[in-house]
Amino acid sequence: MTTAGESQLRTVKAKANAGFWARLFRRNRLARVGAVLVSLFVLVTLLAPVLAPPQGNCRRALGMTEGQTIPGPLAYLREVTATPDACLQMPRVGFAAQPNPPAADAPLGRVAGYDIRYGLVWGTRTAFFLGLTVLAITVTVGSLVGLAAGFLGGVTDNILMRLTDVIFAFPALVLILVLVAALGPGLLNIIIALSLVSWAGLARVVRSEVLRLRELEFAAAAQSLGASRSRIALRHVLPNAIGPLLTIVVLEMGSLPIVAGTLSFLGLGTPLGYADWGQLIALAQKWIQGPPGEPFAYWYVTLFPGLCIFAYSLGWSLLGDSLAEALDPRNR
Repeated sequence: MTTAGESQLRTVKAKANAGFWARLFRRNRLARVGAVLVSLFVLVTLLAPVLAPPQGNCRRALGMTEGQTIPGPLAYLREVTATPDACLQMPRVGFAAQPNPPAADAPLGRVAGYDIRYGLVWGTRTAFFLGLTVLAITVTVGSLVGLAAGFLGGVTDNILMRLTDVIFAFPALVLILVLVAALGPGLLNIIIALSLVSWAGLARVVRSEVLRLRELEFAAAAQSLGASRSRIALRHVLPNAIGPLLTIVVLEMGSLPIVAGTLSFLGLGTPLGYADWGQLIALAQKWIQGPPGEPFAYWYVTLFPGLCIFAYSLGWSLLGDSLAEALDPRNR
């Protein structure tokens, strides 16, 4: 291709990208709201040691001295990239069953002796770690399975799609409950169960896109130029199937903490005292209604965790819906 042709191609791509971002953010107020909500949770994740200073074993794991209130630069970088397990254990003050209202040492109150603020702030890291890990696994597996099924067809397609049919034959939540019950409670087992169930939907989406794209002219042109089937599939077909896949990934990012919270509420989630939004709601389930004459006496035990889950899921949902609208060819 000539230099002039390459320049024109770059100009066309730049205009297309500008139009996409304009449709996604400048013209869509809900996309901006979703981006703001998600950005706030990202900030909470990064500033967790500042918003909820480490205590007890977490301080020792980070090598903090007695006079330090927040970890030093190196310790901060280390705990951001690989959070010690001790920092994900909510500090407990006493074993009183009755919740304690918001106070100076616990601005959002305590439930079962656990600081709600600490659980919410560090629980944001749990939500992001859960979502990113599950999606990394499911996107990889689902994309490869869908690509193989759609591009190879025949016996391969039949075998792989029947495998997804087996997974879809069971209600997703029931299957997840059974898997977690068999594997045992814990964040790692929740990730395994969610990954085993979630890849099938992504595989079907990728397959349908591959079946459509492989018949288009660019795939035939690549084949006529001598490109191998694997090169056509990985370099030409799969990148063009990213749009619908990306929308589902963004929506799933918001729904996974809800499923994990449901498991914790049912006693199949993270261990007691783990910094997890669902764990906080599980601890608060006995205190949803206050004593006679004071039905809202313990309002704080469910309000703050519920708001976190709601805002987190809403942010990703608004981004996902806006992304689907921006990628819709009818809106171009």
